This record gives sequence, C-alpha cells and structure tokens, in this order.
Amino acid sequence: MNSIGVVVIGRNEGNRLKECLLSELGEAKTVVYVDSGSTDGSVDLASNLGVNVVELDLSIPFTAARGRNAGFEYLLQMDKTVDFVQFVDGDCLIVEGWVEKAAGVLKAKPEVVVVCGRRREEFPANSVYNRLCDIEWDTPVGEASACGGDAMMRVAALKQVGGFNPTLIAGEEPELCVRLRQAGGKVLRLDAELTLHDAQMMSFGQWWKRSIRNGHAYAEGAWLHGKPPEKHWVKESRRIWFWGFILPFLAIATVWLTGGISIILLLAAYILLAFRVYKYVKARGINSFNALLYGLFCVLDKFPQLIGQIKFHSSHFLGIKLTIVEYKS
Repeated sequence: MNSIGVVVIGRNEGNRLKECLLSELGEAKTVVYVDSGSTDGSVDLASNLGVNVVELDLSIPFTAARGRNAGFEYLLQMDKTVDFVQFVDGDCLIVEGWVEKAAGVLKAKPEVVVVCGRRREEFPANSVYNRLCDIEWDTPVGEASACGGDAMMRVAALKQVGGFNPTLIAGEEPELCVRLRQAGGKVLRLDAELTLHDAQMMSFGQWWKRSIRNGHAYAEGAWLHGKPPEKHWVKESRRIWFWGFILPFLAIATVWLTGGISIILLLAAYILLAFRVYKYVKARGINSFNALLYGLFCVLDKFPQLIGQIKFHSSHFLGIKLTIVEYKS
C-alpha cells in the first residue's frame, strides 16, 4: 500500500480551513498545514484537529511555492516512506474519493508524476467573478502541460527536480511541471472531481488584481522557460501585448489619419475576439450567457494582464523583487 501525505497552505481562511482539513483527515496518513501569518486562529484550529502545523517565518517574503516546499519538507521528516503528496489550498475541499483515485493512477502509471482533476467553484452564483473562475477551471482532460495548485505528485519526482521555485509569486505549479516534464515525467488531468473552491471574489477590483497576478505569471514563466522547445507562456504573453498594447496604440496613433476609423476597427477586433472565445467556451457545454460573459472578460483582462507583464519586466530590469499579489480581502 502506497503512503500518501497531504500539504495544505493558507492564511486567514477561517471556517473554510476547518472544512478543508476535515475533508483530508482519514484520506492520508499525514496531513501538514502551512500557515503564513494568520490572525484568525487558524494555527490553533489545525492543531486542535491533530494536524501537523508549520508556521512560516514572515521575515522572509511569503510565496505559495515557499509554503508548499516547507510543508513538503516537513512531511518527509514525518514520514520518510511517503510515496505521493497531495497539495491543496486552504480554501478548497477535497472531493470524497479523489485521493484514492489519484493514487491509483500514480501507482498504475509510473511515467505519470502529477495527477490533477476538476477544481470547481463551490458558489458560482455568488458573483460574476466566481462564475468566471469556474469556467476557467473547466479544462480538457488527458495528458496536460501543467496543473494547478490542487494536484497529487510523485514524491520521488518532486525531490528529483528540487520542488517548487520559492521565488515565484505566481504561476509556480506550471513552472514546476515544465521541469518535471523535462525530467521525463508526465502530467495527467483526470475526468474526475478534485476540489471545491471558494474564490470569495465579490468585486471588480479583486478580479482586476487577480488578472494582474496572472499577467505577471505569464511574463515570468516566459522569461524562465520561453526558449524552444518549451516556449512556456510565450504565446500567452505575446497575445497580452498585442491585444493590450500594440493594437490600441496603433489605433490611437492613427486616429487622425483615419478620421476615427481606426478606433472603430479596434472595437470590431475586440468584438471578434470576444465572439471567438464565446464560440469556443459554448462548444464545451457552457450556456450562452456564461460563454458571452467569459468572452467579454477575456478581452478586458488583457489590460490588467499587461500591467502584470510590465510590473515583472520593470522590476526584473531594476533588480526589485515584487511581493505576492493578493486579491482576497
């Protein structure tokens, strides 16, 4: 029987953390909770449930990658025989049966080093932004290039590549998957429920900050692994610059020469892009209203993502290390 451990990271998740930990106790031999400076009693809550707790030194800038590494290292100290580790965020509940199913795949397929599934937003009706998250996470199943924050990984493979890159403030899981695949491993996304997530994203400002973070992740990912053959997030970054800067710049720069037609063409291009996304999402079974909503926001998010790209490149040029971009209150 393969030994399974769970690593949870979080800060100020309140009762959600309790539900998260309860969904994992009994599913794994060892559960480790990594706290990043909670002030809501999360550490005591986890301890009272019998969970192993790691409190990060907050004099060192916090990143989710650093938290996961700390939890993983502690897990190995607690159980040197652990074969698989399930990573999960403290705002997620693991769906019953997932751990057993994922471990079964890793046991049966030695070439697979990461197994992930479907993360669902538990309360999509609470806000437009929660609904957008739920659509975003409805990704194709089968062999994949990357996973998200909720995934089960083969311990030996994770040790081989040195774990997560602790300096990344976003996009740490796809970056890790690049290195795991370069080492010969495979990432597999199952057609199965993995976690229920609570985004708690109730405002446009929160959505905007999250999109800035995504833009930064794309930029840093392309900087680290953008060379062939990987070309990690190069295409995504180019799209951000094209739709968020180059196209509107050209339209505004030529507005006098074209008598305003360039602005009309710009708006037409954005409408066409939104329609293309709408058709793609609708073909995946999303209803028309939600598909339209997703298409419109996919156009709009090019602008905060551009800010994220600019933040990365300017900070990299100046030698400044940015801290994490948090969108939750």
